[in-house]
Amino acid sequence: MIADLGARLLLAVVWLLHFLPLPVLALLGRGLGRLIHAFARSRRHVALRNVELCLPELPAAQRRALVREHFQWAARSMLELALLWHASPQRLRRLIRIEGDVHLAEREAASGGRPVMWLVPHFLAVDVAGAAAQLFQTHHAFDVYATQSNPVIDRALLRGRARFGGADFYTRSDGARAIVRAIKKGHAFFNPCDMDFGLRDAAFVPFFGHPAATLLAPSRMARAYGMVVQPVVARVLPGGQGYVVHFMPPWTDWPSDDPVADAARMNRFIEEQVRANPAQYLWVHRRFKTRPPGEAPVY
Repeated sequence: MIADLGARLLLAVVWLLHFLPLPVLALLGRGLGRLIHAFARSRRHVALRNVELCLPELPAAQRRALVREHFQWAARSMLELALLWHASPQRLRRLIRIEGDVHLAEREAASGGRPVMWLVPHFLAVDVAGAAAQLFQTHHAFDVYATQSNPVIDRALLRGRARFGGADFYTRSDGARAIVRAIKKGHAFFNPCDMDFGLRDAAFVPFFGHPAATLLAPSRMARAYGMVVQPVVARVLPGGQGYVVHFMPPWTDWPSDDPVADAARMNRFIEEQVRANPAQYLWVHRRFKTRPPGEAPVY
């Protein structure tokens, strides 16, 4: 009961925040990020360890500075959910700049072509990419999301993501059948592809030179259903200038008949994107929590 009351108060604050101009939200987010960095010892440790593993060429002081900056971007992304959940579609379209071919799924559907899979790495603007997929094109999509432990927050998150009416949302407990039905309907699959869910339908594949439990399902699914695979990467612009969502050219060499090789190709692509925008990758996720047999935990 107390947890639900706290969640409702938090959601009321989120609703109020959407009235603020984005530059003000950005300033508040950066200040909140400094505060969280100072007190969130466990998450700070995870982020520092990830950066140490993935970007060892950086001096220690530079890695610490990168993590401090990361927390500021992360806090911004949390506060700016207020816009994604409550701002008008017209306002959001003004704030989001699209690069690349956002209409690929529409064209494939109109021509009776192949269903589309959007491969979306976990940068901090991943929810902006989800909103853009609904705001800037009309083809129906679907996503698989992780349920939250607090039911009030879980319902708010789902309502906020689904409010434009252009996507369905499934949980991992809904199983593969729901996903297969959506693909067979021709819906585009918004697929955040780079989290550690253990070794179920996964393999240890190098990520920045370290074995990381990497899902094989994207490759297998794309091959089984003849999907066009289009990477999508989103970033937050500094100073409250808005967001950029890049719908990249579809891959012509993926999937192959080797899902492990495909997972390695996917990880190499994500590495390239991380090096281009390191502070906005989701470093607080324990990407290496699943370890090969006999290897010690890294966190």
